Amino acid sequence: MNIILNGRKVEIPPSWTEDTLLFVLREHFGLVGAKFGCGVGLCGACTVTVDGDTVRSCVTPVSALEGAEVRTIEGLADGDRLHPVQEAWLDQAVPQCGYCQAGQIMSAVALLEQTPAPSPEEIDTAMEGNLCRCGTYARIRAAIEIVAART
Repeated sequence: MNIILNGRKVEIPPSWTEDTLLFVLREHFGLVGAKFGCGVGLCGACTVTVDGDTVRSCVTPVSALEGAEVRTIEGLADGDRLHPVQEAWLDQAVPQCGYCQAGQIMSAVALLEQTPAPSPEEIDTAMEGNLCRCGTYARIRAAIEIVAART
């Protein structure tokens, strides 16, 4: 089977199809941005997008992704140029420990691609599945609002 991973078609050997997407990303492709958090899809540290929607890669079997477009935090920047959400994250000094940040950013990117000018309530709803033990929620919302205002 094949998937499109960060814009590049890649083959998934049969021996990997029973693995979770997170395991395949980290262990087979070396993409370690998505993190293993709770392992049951509740904390959002493992969030990536599949065909533009957020998924919890720790509970997503690769076998369900034939032909899907998977995007990870590693696929956001364009060469040396960061994605606007990544730039806003740095401008707002969002990261503290950083563990949840890749998942947070992927959820924010998916939100802004689907809803370019989200309301505060839409931001809260879209981001509520991504937990941050450092409590940077106000800065996360500010970063998303900055990107939305630029579009």
